Amino acid sequence: MSDNLSGKVIFITGGSRGIGREIALRAAQDGASIVIAAKTAEPHPALEGTIYSVAHEIKQGGGNALPIVMDVRFEDQVEAAVKQTIATFGKIDVLINNASAINLSSTLDMPMKRYDLLMNVNVRGTYLCSKTCVPHLMKSDNPHILNLSPPLNMNEKWFKDHLAYTMSKYGMSMCTLGMAEEFKSSGIAVNSLWPKTLIATAAISVNFPKEYYDASRKPEIVADAAYAIITSNSREVTGNFFVDEDVLRAQGVTNFDDYALRPGSKLFPDLYL
Repeated sequence: MSDNLSGKVIFITGGSRGIGREIALRAAQDGASIVIAAKTAEPHPALEGTIYSVAHEIKQGGGNALPIVMDVRFEDQVEAAVKQTIATFGKIDVLINNASAINLSSTLDMPMKRYDLLMNVNVRGTYLCSKTCVPHLMKSDNPHILNLSPPLNMNEKWFKDHLAYTMSKYGMSMCTLGMAEEFKSSGIAVNSLWPKTLIATAAISVNFPKEYYDASRKPEIVADAAYAIITSNSREVTGNFFVDEDVLRAQGVTNFDDYALRPGSKLFPDLYL
């Protein structure tokens, strides 16, 4: 069993910026082949990063890259992207379901168009990408699916203020719960990973006040935790709801100051913990 990602093919959804990009760059250090499957082909006026800029960074970092324009909401696009991956690299070893939509509106304020986006990207997209990749993952010697979603917690406080978003993220986590058991006999690990604190991403800078962003950690902490999970033995590590800091503490990390956007500042805990 390899303890690194050398020779592995990693399919990452929504990897044009933020956490997905950091996971890709971490994997590139091992010389992995990485598919950046995301919508962002053209630069966004307010947000940095496209699938092509990340592909360039991956190659600079020692990995192989395949940028594919893909929207996780559309079955034909996901199937075409997976087909292109197999045609290019011949296999898929790891799927990272990172693509996600966020909207923290209350029930009365939530437009149904936005509700549908949350459900289609977060729940349906995770289910669809997993379903499409599983036949290829079954052929890998250490196959992993990693969903960027929170531990399941039925406390009503997580539902009352932003019910639709919670339902959509918990839907991703239910994919972890169900598929881990469903595909255990095939040796496919299915786990969730969630940050202990807010992470300094575009989603936080756009959806939260600036003081929340300043009280965040860098996306590298999630990438380092993801790396630890997807290099573990898939037959021994499945069905878990991991928290980034806990994963790294188990690896022997004790000092987390370097991960803070502003070292020494009080960190803001993420939702659902």
